[in-house]
Amino acid sequence: MKQGKRVGIVGAGNVGATVAYSLAMLGSCHEIILRDNKIDVARGKALDMSQAASAVRSHTVVRVAESMEDLVNCDVVVVTAGSPRLPGMSRDDLLMINANITKEVIKGIAKYSPDAIIIMVSNPLDAMTYVALKESGFDRSRVIGMAGILDSSRMAAFIQEKLGYGGGQIRASVMGGHGDDMVPLPRYSTVAGVPLTDLLSQDEIDQIVDRTRHGGAEIVAHLKTGSAYYAPAKSTSIMVEAILKDTKQIHPCAVYLEGEYGYKDVVSGVPVMLGANGAEKIIEVTLNEAEKKMFQNSCNSVQSLIDTLNTNKFFEGE
Repeated sequence: MKQGKRVGIVGAGNVGATVAYSLAMLGSCHEIILRDNKIDVARGKALDMSQAASAVRSHTVVRVAESMEDLVNCDVVVVTAGSPRLPGMSRDDLLMINANITKEVIKGIAKYSPDAIIIMVSNPLDAMTYVALKESGFDRSRVIGMAGILDSSRMAAFIQEKLGYGGGQIRASVMGGHGDDMVPLPRYSTVAGVPLTDLLSQDEIDQIVDRTRHGGAEIVAHLKTGSAYYAPAKSTSIMVEAILKDTKQIHPCAVYLEGEYGYKDVVSGVPVMLGANGAEKIIEVTLNEAEKKMFQNSCNSVQSLIDTLNTNKFFEGE
């Protein structure tokens, strides 16, 4: 018999483990189950986190799933599993490798946690969210990609750095796919309610927008042997919390569009209301012509990845 809320995390690398740690410290769920191909590494991290939870008197227990069968009756499952892009690997190579990994993982989740809400973190994010939706057969409200919160937090950090004040009061807004074609929205970004356009020049805003688009690459350039994980993990745990606590808060997330913003059969980042049933409502904000054009470019980029999957007959024979 399940007690309290249970969160599954597939992939116990830097991002997955940090999501687990963040949730364990918050005590937002009764149980966290880590699943990773390196079972001993996952076991070591789970023990370490359970002990950290005890230190802060959190009731959360972190366990290990030796196989997907142990990832049972989860309320939320976070998927971070995937291959990083290795030297000499094309974007399409990475797409096919991670699409196949995602397909296997999602089959297991659909079988053992059929009522779960899935949060995708694996890259390329929007395409993997699309794969997860198609493979699971779940309603689109229960398959959500994490990117918008991360991109918005990067933009907010860059705004604070540029201004030199306003920390904790900055609300940055980013839509679209997770990548170079994301759509930062300075018009909808504020500092303590004051529009960003009243505080910074257009040139300064353009610099922030450009830096936000390449925020992940900037961190990779410094780390050299890996990519960002603190901000991606915290952004993911914010989504998990909103679902477990049924907050009905609005966050930018990647979801499957069925006519919203004029697009169908594609995944893109838009503001959604998160609650116990996942993405319970999609919010349609008014975009000006320039923003619509950026959003179109973003959707086209994701569509090209979906087209590549279809060209390779990825979804056939199911």
